[in-house]
Amino acid sequence: MNRTAPSQSGRVRVAVIGGGRNCEHEVSLASAASVRSALDPAAYDVLALTIGRDGRWQDADGRPLAGSAAESVAAALVLLAGCDVVFPAVHGPYGEDGTLAALLDLADVPYVGAGVRGGALAMDKWATKLVAEAVGVAVAPGCLVTADDADQVLFDGPVVVKPVAAGSSHGVSLVLRPADLAPALAEALRLDDRVLVEELVVGREVDLAVLRRADGSLTVGPPLEIVLDDGRLFDTEQKYDGGARFLIPAPLSADEHDQLVEASLAVFTALGCRGVARCDFFLTAGGPVLNEVNTMPGMTAQSQVPKMFAQQGLSYPALLDELVRGALRPDSGTRVRPHGATAGRSHA
Repeated sequence: MNRTAPSQSGRVRVAVIGGGRNCEHEVSLASAASVRSALDPAAYDVLALTIGRDGRWQDADGRPLAGSAAESVAAALVLLAGCDVVFPAVHGPYGEDGTLAALLDLADVPYVGAGVRGGALAMDKWATKLVAEAVGVAVAPGCLVTADDADQVLFDGPVVVKPVAAGSSHGVSLVLRPADLAPALAEALRLDDRVLVEELVVGREVDLAVLRRADGSLTVGPPLEIVLDDGRLFDTEQKYDGGARFLIPAPLSADEHDQLVEASLAVFTALGCRGVARCDFFLTAGGPVLNEVNTMPGMTAQSQVPKMFAQQGLSYPALLDELVRGALRPDSGTRVRPHGATAGRSHA
C-alpha cells in the first residue's frame, strides 16, 4: 500500500485509538472522541478503535475484537493494516510510553506522535531529567526512590512526590510536613515501582507546545500559564475540575519567552519527539526549570495544546491535519523555522 497518498476512496484512512490500560483511560477516550469528530470527513475516513481497561481492543461500538487481549491485538492489527495512518490518542503507560509505537513500528503502519525512544524517555520523568540536564536545561533537584529504600528518605523541607511514569498527575503529592512523607511515598509507589522526590520549585507554571509540522519544520505555540487562585498544587483534580485558569499567551518578557522556547526545542529534539509535545516548566527567578514532557498531551478542542495553537491561528482541525500529514511524510529530518523562536511572544 502507498501510505503517502489517499486510498482509492480519495480519503486518507485514519485509525484513531483511545482508552488504554491505565488510570488515564477516560481522558484518552475523550481525546480520541474529539479527534475523530474533528477530522475533516472530506479528507479522512476514520476507523475508531478502543483499548479496554482489561487490554482487549474494541470496535466503535465497544465490542471486543476477540476473546483475549492477545487475540484482540492480532485482530486489531488486521484492521490497522488496512489504514494509511494511526492516531494513537492514548495517554499514559501502555500507550504514550512507546508501547503502541513499538507495535505500530513492527506492523509497519505510520502513526502520529513520538516513536518508541521519544515516548519511553519522556514518559520516564527520571530519564527526562537526565536528558534535560545533559542539554543544559535546569530541572528540580531530587532523588529516585523505590520500595526498598523508601523508609530511608528523610524530610528536609517541602518536596513533591510523584510516580516516575504515571500521567495526569496521578499519585503526585505536595509534602509540607515530615509526617506526610511516608503516606505520599506509599501512594506514589502504589502506581509505580519508582518514585521521584523533588525539592519544591517556586515559580510560575508555564507550558509550551512544540509542533513538528507536516513540512518537517518545528514551531512553538504561544506559552500558556496555569493560574491557581488557591495556591494548591496543579494535581489531577485541578486539571479536570475547572479550578485552574489558563492565560494564553502568558505575560512574559522577551527574554523569558526566548529562554522557554530555547529550552523546549532543546528538550523536544534531545528526547527524539515527533508530532507534538507539551513541555511544562516552572519559571523561576533563575530562569526556566523543566517539570515534565508530554508526548501525547490532552487532545480535545479544550485541551491546553489545541488552545495554544488556536491562539496562534491554527485551528483544532488544522492542527490535527498537520499531525496526520506529518506522520505520512517520509522522515527527511527536522528543520527549525527561523520564526519559531518568536511565535506567540507576549511582552509584560
